[in-house]
Amino acid sequence: MALSSTPLTLRELDQLDLERIKGIGPKTKPALEEFGIHSVLDLLETYPRRYIDRTNMSTLRDLQLGVDTMVMVKVLSCKSIRTRNNRAMVTAVVGDDTGKLSLTFFNQSWRERQLTVGLEVAVFGKAELYNGYRQMTNPVVDPIGNRTGRIVPIYPQSGKSSISSESLAKWIEDALNKCAPRGIEDPVPAKVLKAHELIGRGEAMRAIHLPETSEMHQAARRRLAFDEVLRVQLMLVGKKAQWERDSAGFAHETTGHLIDGFMKALPFPLTGAQTRTIAEIYKNLASPQPMHRLLQGDVGAGKTLVAVATMLAAVQGGHQASLMAPTEVLADQHAIGIRALLDSLRLSDEGNLFGDRQLRIELLTNKVKGAERKAILAGIADGSVDIAIGTHALIQDKVSFKSLGVVVVDEQHRFGVEQRSRLRDKAQESEHGLVPDVLVMTATPIPRTAAMTVYGDLDVSILDELPPGRTPIVTTRVSDEGERSAMWADVRERLAIGQQAYVVCPLIEESEKLEVASAEETYEELSYGELSGYRVGLLHGRMSSAEKEEVMGAFRRGEIKVLVATTVIEVGVDVPNSTSMIILDAGRFGIAQLHQLRGRVGRGALESHCYLVTQDNEPSPRVEALVASTDGFVLAEEDLNLRGEGTIMGRRQKGQSDLTLASLQRDLDLIMWAREDAVTLITADPLLKKSPTLRDELDLLFNEEEEEFLFKS
Repeated sequence: MALSSTPLTLRELDQLDLERIKGIGPKTKPALEEFGIHSVLDLLETYPRRYIDRTNMSTLRDLQLGVDTMVMVKVLSCKSIRTRNNRAMVTAVVGDDTGKLSLTFFNQSWRERQLTVGLEVAVFGKAELYNGYRQMTNPVVDPIGNRTGRIVPIYPQSGKSSISSESLAKWIEDALNKCAPRGIEDPVPAKVLKAHELIGRGEAMRAIHLPETSEMHQAARRRLAFDEVLRVQLMLVGKKAQWERDSAGFAHETTGHLIDGFMKALPFPLTGAQTRTIAEIYKNLASPQPMHRLLQGDVGAGKTLVAVATMLAAVQGGHQASLMAPTEVLADQHAIGIRALLDSLRLSDEGNLFGDRQLRIELLTNKVKGAERKAILAGIADGSVDIAIGTHALIQDKVSFKSLGVVVVDEQHRFGVEQRSRLRDKAQESEHGLVPDVLVMTATPIPRTAAMTVYGDLDVSILDELPPGRTPIVTTRVSDEGERSAMWADVRERLAIGQQAYVVCPLIEESEKLEVASAEETYEELSYGELSGYRVGLLHGRMSSAEKEEVMGAFRRGEIKVLVATTVIEVGVDVPNSTSMIILDAGRFGIAQLHQLRGRVGRGALESHCYLVTQDNEPSPRVEALVASTDGFVLAEEDLNLRGEGTIMGRRQKGQSDLTLASLQRDLDLIMWAREDAVTLITADPLLKKSPTLRDELDLLFNEEEEEFLFKS
């Protein structure tokens, strides 16, 4: 491939034209590029989606009816026909030395072009008898041509670009053979590979495509998966180290009258998790190195109290704090709750006749207008506002802080990358020019592996205890009319003794396309039907800020007994008197959403109930998961299992740096190793000058946009 005798680096492979590979020419190359393969590196990193073990295949003689089975057969005939109702149908007859089998495909007319006579294919499906003949309907078919070998790789295929698994296999094998004389560079230190019992990269690259045994391709996957997570961790750890080197922050006092007064005034003891987390945060705050910490806490775990304790450290030292929330409803809720928590505290003020003053806590959202807005902006600018609570309005150009020492971002996943980083940047524009300490919070529990991968540049604290006095929420699935009647009877009993309820709907208006309950329709039905006699309110995202505020205020005061809403109440609405949560068409919500919504009840000592209403008796894995557990972290893992992992970059559909082989679900050990190894490597060599090949791989595989995404997230 080249005259040099040194091993091939990933950059060299990325620069090699596809036409260097036998069988790829000017006509084939555009089809490969459309498929996402632009270089020899892309070709080698197109991994098999599964394997066929030719030593463990059933024959047609042994085929059992009604049982999923894989057989290796040849195509004997294939034709396309139209059924009486004009459906496109392709029928094929396949066979081996022991018998024949009919294959039927509906609405897959391209199968006629694929299944040419004489082609050898692997067929996976369930055979049934039809008119006395064995038949599989819409089976999985993998053409492998005349490929030999004990284990045959099956690659992704594209009918649109006419790229087959067989063709990819031939091209990849040719590429591997041409790489063999020089080999492939392995930048991971030998001692790291030995410690984790990982094979070399060159061996892994060959074995992932041409394994002789199942054990070989498993060993290859683990090694290449380790490379993926190590690169991500090196980027995260490196960026964090750089940020800490280049950033000057505040060294806050974490003891004093303000913090002591706050702790003493609490009407309840802190949980062990809150005590531990505040200690972790205060250790960060006392250091001049800026804090960048993620606080995970299940619904109702007491994150707001931790946030207040964090902000008071800044205020106590004469600086400001801010809390940014994603919605006006949540910002309002925070303002009400934080003012109540800090109502009794006084701040030293020599300019005041009494020598102290009450903390000034202001709410800034887009609904704040005129003179009130002008006064708040002036107070933020001159430092007389101690704590600013708001939405994205806090990061608008006209907002200027005098000395912003602590930034808290709530429900951080609801903000864009630029929004979150803008508040931090705004702080650096203040009179000190120092980087504030940043605490980002989420009530959506993140699986451990995902947190280590996506938020690897943040220190992580977890609130995994509920405050005392919280009664577990009883969760019930409701599907038939009898169960619905019993549900509404229970709700009416609770309303009769003064309690309140939420009813959540997935849509605002009635839709002909989706047979789901709409908020407006449900509001009308309940007002004059099941819940007549009780005041019902309506809340959704299309209402004006003033309308939302009016409805939420009436609900908090107990004037509205039942709140019919969309997912606008998913986060932040805290009404302890609400003990019933009815979620209509629950199967249309994700696990995280359902868990968040459920967390709107059970906020006090009263027994609470969550009803998940579905339209049929078919089991829903998401709904069943909610019924089985109230632990957000357990549910997060289940959600990961059900949804799959997607991309870790979040912004694009696919990037070179996305995890292809590594799994957040099964590769916890690899992720932990990669994290430890990245810290060791970056600590000893922050810029990876002693590992130029590894450094070059990061530069190659992570573009600037992805680096920023990883760091700012």
